[in-house]
Amino acid sequence: MTAEPALTPRRLRRARFAIAAVFCTHGAVTGSFATRIPWIQEHAGLDAGSLGLALACPAVGAALTMPLAGRINHRFGARTALRGLLALWTLSLVLPSLAPNLVALCAALFVYGATAGMSDVAMNALGVETENRMGRSIMSSLHGMWSVGALVGSAAGTLAAQAGADARLHHLLAALALTAVGLVAVGGVLDLRSADDAPAPPHFARPPRAALLIGLVGFAAVFAEGASLDWSGVYLRDVLGTGAGAAAASTTAFALTMAAARLVGDRVVDRFGAVRTVRAGGVLATAGGLLVVLWQQPVAALVGFGLIGLGVAVVVPLAFAAAGRSGPAPAQAIAGVATITYTSGLIAPSAIGAVADATSLVVSFGLVTLLAATLIVGASVLGPRRAGAAATAADRDETAAVRP
Repeated sequence: MTAEPALTPRRLRRARFAIAAVFCTHGAVTGSFATRIPWIQEHAGLDAGSLGLALACPAVGAALTMPLAGRINHRFGARTALRGLLALWTLSLVLPSLAPNLVALCAALFVYGATAGMSDVAMNALGVETENRMGRSIMSSLHGMWSVGALVGSAAGTLAAQAGADARLHHLLAALALTAVGLVAVGGVLDLRSADDAPAPPHFARPPRAALLIGLVGFAAVFAEGASLDWSGVYLRDVLGTGAGAAAASTTAFALTMAAARLVGDRVVDRFGAVRTVRAGGVLATAGGLLVVLWQQPVAALVGFGLIGLGVAVVVPLAFAAAGRSGPAPAQAIAGVATITYTSGLIAPSAIGAVADATSLVVSFGLVTLLAATLIVGASVLGPRRAGAAATAADRDETAAVRP
């Protein structure tokens, strides 16, 4: 195995911009799809219940296939693996709009979710490695770029929908454009390759215990995020009696707050550290939940949902970063954390609905508030482990080569 070549600051900056563009591209696919869901529902002739079943398939596909990303990385190298997985993800955008019925749509969304999850693991693993080599936090801003991409994709999709464009044509053009952008962006990322004698990771392996604990912190944050994003508008409308405009504003405010917080989050993390940042975020999210639950007024609820978004925004990026530092197999650990967080995103909306049916939406957001409070206690698992970090660095020296 050749020695790892030194990386110049210019090369690292190029790698950072490249992986940021990858995150933005990944988010743009999600935004492009989300805006055309009504068209897809009508095209496939689905009622609300059938659509809900279909929309669960992406998370199922992602959760089942993300553990494969580590083996793909080992087999092909990080850059080649990301190039292929990202292209599969961007091209999969065309599948849902082609589905003529529920079965076909479920199959299309399973593939859509599987390629999303595997490319997500690959790009986060490279993001963590780039962060480690730069010696400062970048994961929060990378996830912020994902949010920017989602907003850009959503804006383009909204324009296409307002123009009455056929979603099949819209998604075909978007997929081709995003595939081209993604392939160019991947050319600048770090190229990590395992040593020739390094054992291949198993196809499906249980993540290390440290990654499981990190994943539980991510679970709490994603649950609060998913519940607030999907149910905040319903809460304002049904519990507080606001109009449709105010209800929609709560969702928009929540999404924008999260995106803004992620874009500036790295500066906060660099100054105060991951543990204190997440603890402070837990305090903000808990305070926001209490505002929503205890002070049942529209303005208080809008502020409360904004505080929840602000509080949980950087938790998942920091969870991925911590997973990447937790052992010698970062892709495997990140896959474990990603699987747990995707599962949380899958169950959160339905769990909130089930609790609301049995009790009320106020009680549902009481549960969200309790989960937000666990971030204050669980933040410690996201901190640096000096011994573990040293071991990981030593393992990288022996098993990885970077090819600029």
